[in-house]
Amino acid sequence: MNEFQKTLFVKEVGEAIASRRVTVGLSQERVAEILGVSREAVSRMETGASVPSIVRLAELAEIFECGTEELLTKGSSRQLDQLRHLAALLEGVPQHQRSILLKTLENLIDGLGLKNKN
Repeated sequence: MNEFQKTLFVKEVGEAIASRRVTVGLSQERVAEILGVSREAVSRMETGASVPSIVRLAELAEIFECGTEELLTKGSSRQLDQLRHLAALLEGVPQHQRSILLKTLENLIDGLGLKNKN
């Protein structure tokens, strides 16, 4: 992973933390209180200015009632993680609309000159 990929990954993890926090209805202040840190520390994690430790990620997952992988998947460059992210994006989308989205993705891949292995 090069430096650009690392920076992007940290920002994506921060966005996932912020998104999950909002989804469960917690403020930065409340998360900070639970963790015993400042609101600014939570803000830095959410913006990607600081990298949460593995222990901190586990604590956040517990607070947000999710798996740690949920906080890491979106920013990962691993194909399996990216597929999980796509699956999560498609969750709740009606079948006919998923078909449209998949066809659009196929057209985009073809238009970029990338070979679809299926």
